[in-house]
Amino acid sequence: MPDPLKYNKKFDELNEEEKKLLEITKKTIADFVEQSSSISDVNYATRNAHAKTYAVAKGTFWIEPDIPESLQPYFDKEKFDLTIRFSNAQLKIKNAKKDIPAYGFAVQIKDENGVLLANYALVNFPLFPIQSVSTFLKLFTAINRIYMKQWRNLFPMFIQVLKMIPSLLTSDMFRNMLKLIGKRNDFILSFDYYSVGAYRLGDQVIKIKLCPQYVDKNTGRKQKIKESLKSYLLTYDFTADVLIQICYDLKDQPINRLNVEWKNSPFIKIGEVRINKNSLLDSHHCATELLSFNPFESKIFFQPVGKIQKLRDEAYKVSVQTRRKINKLLHGKNS
Repeated sequence: MPDPLKYNKKFDELNEEEKKLLEITKKTIADFVEQSSSISDVNYATRNAHAKTYAVAKGTFWIEPDIPESLQPYFDKEKFDLTIRFSNAQLKIKNAKKDIPAYGFAVQIKDENGVLLANYALVNFPLFPIQSVSTFLKLFTAINRIYMKQWRNLFPMFIQVLKMIPSLLTSDMFRNMLKLIGKRNDFILSFDYYSVGAYRLGDQVIKIKLCPQYVDKNTGRKQKIKESLKSYLLTYDFTADVLIQICYDLKDQPINRLNVEWKNSPFIKIGEVRINKNSLLDSHHCATELLSFNPFESKIFFQPVGKIQKLRDEAYKVSVQTRRKINKLLHGKNS
């Protein structure tokens, strides 16, 4: 294999128009979070994305003993402690038996002293359908406002949806959408999970894939997702392989084209995520709800890479700050 491509901060840079649009989006995120308890009919402020928590659990990241020498400095222990949040991507929490199959597997990694090393927000679809930063910001802003019943934003939302259609017309998109439709009723832990965007690993740039082992896709077909997931994690151990791809060439492994899969970069197994049965945390506890899985709180050499990823940095900060402020006030009233 050729030498890995080195990280360059230019991969993340936004232009002036994108920066202005981001400021508008940040305001709507704060407004959404402030109103989120009434939007979702809950007694706390929710996240601005992946609002619905199915479960939170403790886990362990076990490192492969024979990982490549170049990766060993970043995985210098036998194991690391994990906190894992399972979620749904919708902005509004609904008490439905069947949610859309847009699942999150957020992982927080700490060392033996409890020091945060990295956060990774993994999802069960490997691609992102919007390539234009401006289109994404305008669309997300319009959606936030619609949830706050500002209906005049319906037309701007449809305009941005039309603009994103060309990004959907790739063979990788078609193949993965068909695969998702075929698996739409499968158990949440039977899906593979992906980083979608790229992340730093020191000076290298990588993508992450998590592949569960030995999970029956038909588990909990007659139950609500939250019930089936909790029942499984109370009864069984869960193990998943952690794989990475390394960026060598932007042509084959594009960082800012998220609607195509990386090719000519083999998957390397670096370890396993394990959740022992009965390792669930109380997902309704205020301290659990205040948890942040912001990838930009990670150590600098584990942080996200790319323009779309950069947007998440500012969005996470606004969402977390607003949510924590409100929930701490609510917690103080109820204590």
